[in-house]
Amino acid sequence: MHHDTKAIEKELMNSELIFDWNVHGEILPAPARPVQLMDETLRDGLQSSSVRTPKLEEEIQLLHLMNELGINVVNIGLPGAGGAHVERIKALGREIRDHRMQISATCACRTVVSDIEALVRICDELGMPVEAACFIGSSSIRRYSEEWSIDEMLKNIEASLSLAVKHGLPVMFVTEDTTRADPDTLNRLFTAAIGLGAKRLCLCDTVGHSTPSGIKNLVRYTKVIIAKTGQEVEIDFHGHNDRGFGVINAIHAASAGAARVHGTALGIGERCGNASMDQILVNLKLLGWIDGNMTKLKKYAHLAAEMTGIDIPVSYPVFGPDAFRTQTGVHAAAVVKAYHHGNNWLANRVYSGVPAELFGLHQTIEIGPMSGRHNVDYWLREHHLEVSDEKIHAILEAAKAGNHILSEHEIRELAGHPAADHPGGHHGDGHGDGHHSEGHG
Repeated sequence: MHHDTKAIEKELMNSELIFDWNVHGEILPAPARPVQLMDETLRDGLQSSSVRTPKLEEEIQLLHLMNELGINVVNIGLPGAGGAHVERIKALGREIRDHRMQISATCACRTVVSDIEALVRICDELGMPVEAACFIGSSSIRRYSEEWSIDEMLKNIEASLSLAVKHGLPVMFVTEDTTRADPDTLNRLFTAAIGLGAKRLCLCDTVGHSTPSGIKNLVRYTKVIIAKTGQEVEIDFHGHNDRGFGVINAIHAASAGAARVHGTALGIGERCGNASMDQILVNLKLLGWIDGNMTKLKKYAHLAAEMTGIDIPVSYPVFGPDAFRTQTGVHAAAVVKAYHHGNNWLANRVYSGVPAELFGLHQTIEIGPMSGRHNVDYWLREHHLEVSDEKIHAILEAAKAGNHILSEHEIRELAGHPAADHPGGHHGDGHGDGHHSEGHG
């Protein structure tokens, strides 16, 4: 390097190289307290019609990553499902207990006594409390479909919540389809739940109906109901992604006063999925609302994909294969010039809205039909190959005559250094083997 990298980075970060319109003018207010997070991957996420059921050891690996990432709570299942589901819940609970993890557990329970009894037995065996997330539908359309009356619902709520409280379980009262429920119904249900000892109210955008404005309105209304009871009760938000608002709704909920927001790895879940936990964490980090080390977030996302059999889309934010790759000559030139100055900070921002290094990633320069000399020159140097005008010309000609990103094998052949001569090299993956190649995730 030609310069003191740390000195350069400090100078750049304190300058106006990036004028941020996100903070000049109206801004999204930061939460009054640190945002708490609940991971629903192992419960709500597995309701996706496209996932395979993970092995228990895979779930335990993901659980440890959640803990290391600072996620506060994990939903470990539905005790009322019985059988193997209960055994799995107990195994995950023992892992949390025996490793003295900071993360705590919750279980989904219908507002029926048998579900609460099943959770009580689990807690007694584990010797640790598990939050009861007691859920019931709340919207008129759901009540009409199920032929429920409010009075019937209130009886079930009273029987189940009072039993949970009697046994010392923390209770979160969850109203499914909250974002389409009328104010009077929510007032009755919330007030009853608080009176029975619920310490959390979970607002659910179960079918992904709400806009960010709707979320803010609902959180503010719920705060008024809580204030009238005089009790210390916190708000959770659980969102789905049917309209593509999952992540932004979670962020707006936190800003409006929800103490805890829910998500799943890669947004897996029923229909269009849930709010993506990894994207929530990325954005909370960039907003400055959380301080934790996020370099293991890549491992979390990729383990979730592997264990559920889900392919991460190539353009998926941050952790998709193309998130930090470029073949475009103009873009690559800017990144390469930053690297030539010995400045990773600049290279990770000049053509990226997400600083790759915060999440354990790097920029990757590829060679394809849209590439220029900088792409080839940089690639050859990164792979410790001889650079010459002839080689650059030959590789560029081949790239522009083709219709795809050149693989490492193709580039080495064109450069006169077949991959067989370099046993450490990759064959045909197109991602290179230099330290910047991690950008493809």
